Parts: sequence; C-alpha cells; structure tokens
Amino acid sequence: MFPELNDLLNASPDRAEPGKLTLLCDAETDGSFLVHHFLSFYLKADCKVCFVALVQSFSHYNIVGQKLGVSLTTARERGQLVFLEGLRSAVDVFFRAEGEAHPLHFLREAKAASLQPLYEFVREALEPVDQREAAWKRPVLLVDDLSVLLSLGVGAVAVLDFVHYCRACVCCRLQGNIVALVHDSGDAEDEESDVLLNGLSHQSHLVLRAEGLATGFCRDVHGQLRVLWRTPSPPAQRGRSLTFQYKIQDKSVSFFAKGMSPAVL
Repeated sequence: MFPELNDLLNASPDRAEPGKLTLLCDAETDGSFLVHHFLSFYLKADCKVCFVALVQSFSHYNIVGQKLGVSLTTARERGQLVFLEGLRSAVDVFFRAEGEAHPLHFLREAKAASLQPLYEFVREALEPVDQREAAWKRPVLLVDDLSVLLSLGVGAVAVLDFVHYCRACVCCRLQGNIVALVHDSGDAEDEESDVLLNGLSHQSHLVLRAEGLATGFCRDVHGQLRVLWRTPSPPAQRGRSLTFQYKIQDKSVSFFAKGMSPAVL
C-alpha cells in the first residue's frame, strides 16, 4: 500500500471502516496503482479478500504485491485471499460441460443478462463457514475491473444489479467493504459506460478518479487524482472534493498539490 495515499484519505489498516463502497475510476491514464494499493491495504488489515481479477494474471498482481509488502501466494494458501483469475477462467468455461456451474458462465450465453453465478461465487467466498474464517476482521470484495464486463457483452444494468446484490451481502449483512475499478472512456456515445459509471458514483461512499494530464506526458507528474467523498459519508465530509497530482515510483506513489511538483520548481 501507499502511505501517502492513506494520509490523504485519513485511512489505516488498523481502523478500516466497514460497510463502504469505494469506486476507482481512471480516465486517459492507468489507474491500476489504486487497485494494488487497496489489495495490499486490506490484506495487511487482516481482512478476507475476494479478488475478481478480470484484467491481469495472478503472477502480475503477486509481483506488484511483493513490492508493496504482501505475498498473494501466502495469503491464498492460508485462506485469506480468494482469487478469480478472469484471463484463465474465461478459457476454462468453454471446456466445461453444458450446465456446469462457473462464475463466468455468462460467456457461454448469446446475450448475457445475469451475473448471478459470479455473485454466488463472491457470496460463497466471503461467507464465514468455520472458526478459521472468524480470524479475519471483515470481508472485502475487490474487482479489477467492471468495465471489462461491458466489453464482454454484459449490460450496464446487469453489472449494477451485481454490485447491488454484492453490497447487500458484503457491505450490509457481513459488514465488509467493496472496491471496484471502472474506466471512463470519455466517449459521449458510449451510453452503457456512462450508465455504469454514474450509477456506481451515486452509490459510492468514496470516489477516487485518476486522470491524465491535459498537457500530456510529463517526467515528474504522471497524472492527477480527484478524491470525492459522496453520500453516505459523514456530514462533515459529504460532497467534499480534493485534487492532487502524483508521480508513480517503483515501490511508492508521491502525491502533491497542483503546481508543487519538481517539474515547475
């Protein structure tokens, strides 16, 4: 995890708040560093994590995780991490018998109308079943990223329904947290993407939006991060928005106020 980002959000693994939906969004840049932050954050917080990874392989996340001080291999072996590797599962689903259960079963449907199998996978992964499960502080669902589901033919309404049921189970009943990444394509004609992004924004407690620089590439500034506290956040924070610029380094990310980077000194 990135200590400077924790400072900006006033967050710590020792006091992770329950029942929250955090939306990660990137526009004209790569926001995956936010996914790596929250994955290592919740593993260090001793939470039970279900990671639906639809973009990269397990080895990729594990290599980055080791740089941030966590081992995904160890976490998976001891039952703290349940990892759905979408790249591999997308192939496996076509070699299963017709009707056999699979989280990504919608890939075999001509028109994917429901993500219920994926929801059932999440629910079973995070539902406490024995005394060992009770050792983890709270369950967390992490998705990287929901926009991939749109590319695979799932409608925005179906994705929003999936998130709604996951919130009811993970955030409300189990008092856990959800973190999900969505891409903002910036295409005014992409109605499905707009519906998904707007729908999730209104449900979220916290929105972190990574954006590329309007001026283009810069060696000392890689982008800017908008932080928006939305309902149902505490009244003192509700609607508050802050913007920082950042620079991604090998094992950390530096944040600074706009205009305060070495590039302009």
